[in-house]
Amino acid sequence: MDAYDKDPAAGQVPGPGPDGGAAPEETGAGGTGTTGTGTTGTGANVTGANVTGTTGTGATDGSAVGETVAAPPAPAPAPEPRTGVAALSPRYQIGAVVALAVVAVAVCAHLGLVFLHVAPSNTLTKQHGAAVDEWVFPEFEQNWKLFAPNPLQQNVSVQVRAEVGTADGGIRTTGWYDLSAEDGRAIAGNPLPSHTRQNELRRAWDFFVATHDSEDRPVGLRGSLSETYLRRIALLRLDRNDAAGPGGVVERVQYRSRTTNVEPPSWSGEKVSGRPTVRELPWWSVAAETGGASTGAAGAAGAVGREGGAA
Repeated sequence: MDAYDKDPAAGQVPGPGPDGGAAPEETGAGGTGTTGTGTTGTGANVTGANVTGTTGTGATDGSAVGETVAAPPAPAPAPEPRTGVAALSPRYQIGAVVALAVVAVAVCAHLGLVFLHVAPSNTLTKQHGAAVDEWVFPEFEQNWKLFAPNPLQQNVSVQVRAEVGTADGGIRTTGWYDLSAEDGRAIAGNPLPSHTRQNELRRAWDFFVATHDSEDRPVGLRGSLSETYLRRIALLRLDRNDAAGPGGVVERVQYRSRTTNVEPPSWSGEKVSGRPTVRELPWWSVAAETGGASTGAAGAAGAVGREGGAA
């Protein structure tokens, strides 16, 4: 009889103990058995000579150990608040669109008219030149001297004086008021000078020079318009300086210009005269601009003088 006959219990899996627990580990000649315990059940791992068995371990809630639980989805981001035109109600959005369209059309029309003004003579300017000039002059007139091959290199000083009818019936001539110097003092040191101070007098004088001949005679209707423009400027500036005085009335004005060449840089080699050129215009009556006030005032002053003499 061989060795297996001597020990019939060898190689068998031990059963549970008397108290229902796991049986103690037993060692036989044929192999070794090991028991394992799970959370809810008991399994046994048995190692024999040729066969190995394995049981898994269960979890209390029935799910497998190591299982990944999915996180809840993140909440959707809140929409950004609307700004600008989008924040307006539909009625106001329509109004804003209409206003922008009107502004765009006006800007395009203005640019088109200015382009026709500076463009060479063509079919459109010949047919609609009067309408273009009415829109451009005098506020939007273009001056290309800055970009000319030989830009303006002169200082032009515009001056004015007046004949004033005094309260006693006499005539008084004021001194010369340098209007260009007044504008220069108003502009110097001012970060935002007014358009009037910078351009009104300068453009008015350029307008006069361009529409008059060498004898100071107007050429066409624009020449007469330039004279009216200068007379009105003179009255405004003289009134600002209180040139007439108490009880006085401005009856006539006279302009003159004093032109001085700008000294060229030393490296240019250009030679210019340093003597100023004076252009003196004739006297202009301002009765049309004052509505006859000067004539009426002068007549009243004369009548007062005659009555005083008779007394």
